[in-house]
Amino acid sequence: MDLMFYPGDKPEIADKSRDLSERSVLSGQQTGFFDIIVTGKMSLFSITFKPFGAKMFFNLPSTEFLNLYVPLKYLIKEPVNQIENDLYEATTFTDKVMVAERFLFNLLKRNQSEYDLRRVVHSIEVINQNNGIVNIDALASEACLSRKQFERTFSAFIGASPKQFLKTLRFQNTLHQKQKNKNIQLTSLAYACGYFDQSHMISDYKTMSGKTPSQYFAECEPFSDYFNL
Repeated sequence: MDLMFYPGDKPEIADKSRDLSERSVLSGQQTGFFDIIVTGKMSLFSITFKPFGAKMFFNLPSTEFLNLYVPLKYLIKEPVNQIENDLYEATTFTDKVMVAERFLFNLLKRNQSEYDLRRVVHSIEVINQNNGIVNIDALASEACLSRKQFERTFSAFIGASPKQFLKTLRFQNTLHQKQKNKNIQLTSLAYACGYFDQSHMISDYKTMSGKTPSQYFAECEPFSDYFNL
């Protein structure tokens, strides 16, 4: 999830069912892709949260933001024009980071579900260590929860179900592996990243990017913005 500020011109979203009318928005987990159109002199300052991070600042289940851009003014009591003006007036990137840190520290509250947070943090660590190739029942067992309890707790913190999150990580892992080894064959890539077969990977690629893997790698440089953080 990302908290995004547009000090200059905002991009347009080709999909008219999505709204980007405000300059400060929280972007939830996305289960697919959409195209943006850059107009004017666009500038962007973005804060990317760890998978469980956004819930620590916005006291709502992260599932409420799935596939949405939510204006920041709907999420906090304070007027957002102050943070927008401070970011606009900051002259260097370091100054902008300081402005953002002050803002986030003011939002940060002690989470009442400390044990649930520890469970989710541990689950993310296990998922990352295994590049997303992990069984959901095994994750639930590690968290000392039933599968239904785990799915409910995980979704509240992450904003997507465990199944959807692992699907996203499989996709991200293919980008990461292709980035490290440009010559890897697609069949080998599919099996290395936990897909049943190449058809399974093709289906996920069409959902996540709108392209087949062959089309994607022919047109785009592979880069994972998850595994390269």
